[in-house]
Amino acid sequence: MKDKNKLLRMLPKVDECLTRLEPFIQEHEIPLRIAKRAVQQSVEQLRSQLLNEAQVHIPESQTEWDEIFKSRIALLMDLNLKRVINGTGIVVHTNLGRSLLPDHTIRQLSMAGACYTNLEFNLETGKRGSRYSLVEDIICDLTGAEAALVVNNNAAAVLISLDTLARDREVIISRGQLVEIGGSFRIPDVMKKSGATLVEVGATNRTHLYDFERAISESTALLLRVHTSNFRIIGYTSQVSGEELVRLGNKYDLPVMEDLGSGSFTDLSKFGLPPEPTVQEVVKSGIDVITFSGDKLLGGPQSGIIVGKEKIISRIKSNPLNRALRIDKFTLASLESVLRDYYDPDAVLKKNQTLRMISDPPEIIKKRAQRFLRRTRSLIGDSCSLNLVSTTSRVGGGALPEYGLTSWAVELQPATTTVSRLEKDFRTLPVPVIGRIENERLLIDFRTVLDSEIPELCNELITYFS
Repeated sequence: MKDKNKLLRMLPKVDECLTRLEPFIQEHEIPLRIAKRAVQQSVEQLRSQLLNEAQVHIPESQTEWDEIFKSRIALLMDLNLKRVINGTGIVVHTNLGRSLLPDHTIRQLSMAGACYTNLEFNLETGKRGSRYSLVEDIICDLTGAEAALVVNNNAAAVLISLDTLARDREVIISRGQLVEIGGSFRIPDVMKKSGATLVEVGATNRTHLYDFERAISESTALLLRVHTSNFRIIGYTSQVSGEELVRLGNKYDLPVMEDLGSGSFTDLSKFGLPPEPTVQEVVKSGIDVITFSGDKLLGGPQSGIIVGKEKIISRIKSNPLNRALRIDKFTLASLESVLRDYYDPDAVLKKNQTLRMISDPPEIIKKRAQRFLRRTRSLIGDSCSLNLVSTTSRVGGGALPEYGLTSWAVELQPATTTVSRLEKDFRTLPVPVIGRIENERLLIDFRTVLDSEIPELCNELITYFS
């Protein structure tokens, strides 16, 4: 105990440390608050170790202490939002920021941040304008809808639509479509928050048109369809089509709404995936209001897009919630840029990062992985085994969960550590590398590794294993 007390008295005083660090703080323009916190945390960490551990190294020189403080300052000054290399093979990776934006869209984002814009200023009249007019005509032109509105995500799109059309009234939905997707977003919870009353019909696996018709009452405000996104019920199943619901809605003068989740403007079957309804097809079916994400299969920024009949959309636009859920200039700038690419169906496959990654043929991905191996394998040597393996990528974002994309990955099997430790260490690299573990091996799937990232990925792995 005496030795421990002696060591505790050796811990430096915070003010004295800050005085000694003052030239470094000024040279690197370190906020004093950050510097003070770094010193306090460093000293407190050693104090805690002394009180709880038998053997602790106490720095013997001021220089050694200063290096500890500088390292902690660098850690505190480091930005929390970091660029990572996505080696998971999941294209629309929710936890990694979903869709990547093309270069020309990034330039438009930069302009929106660096300059004043006509966000809510009509250049023709010189008076206040509407931010939604900047993209509404484009969305309508591309989808065939009469009107459109953009809010900050698809959950918000569903919420404001239900709040507008069905507050204090009933909404009929198939029991098999009461889904929960990422972040505990549950359709029943959103419906309750909107003030609508849920009326579920049918069975989990089978719902018929007569189930909807029998549930219609004077309190019914809306018929609702929901894309099941990240799960499927297979086997003895049946669901009511959009066209059938539209006919039923017309019979009883009830609007029909469909939540598409990951809305797409492109037929995915051309990439070897099963056909998914496009936004254009759903609009053509006569659905009154349709909601979908702008940052999933569409390949744009986080946003929720609402399209449909003008008389319905105008009511949603007038909802006071719209003020709370509206999008900012960055979303508008990037969304308009991405949407305009869809005017050329062939060119969009090259410009749109999400569509490009989904459509990349396996042979292209294999060449990318081989290029990485040629630059890396001999320099890593025996410290880690690197092998090219066939694998399966995923679209992600809740889309097509049971269907994979044939891909190629580099398999890493370290010689001196465990695969789980390697995966953890890769997450602490200067540019974190996020892979996936399968069968006691770490895979880096090159479907989601950009060509421009290969040199950096090579250097990081060579440095790590050297």
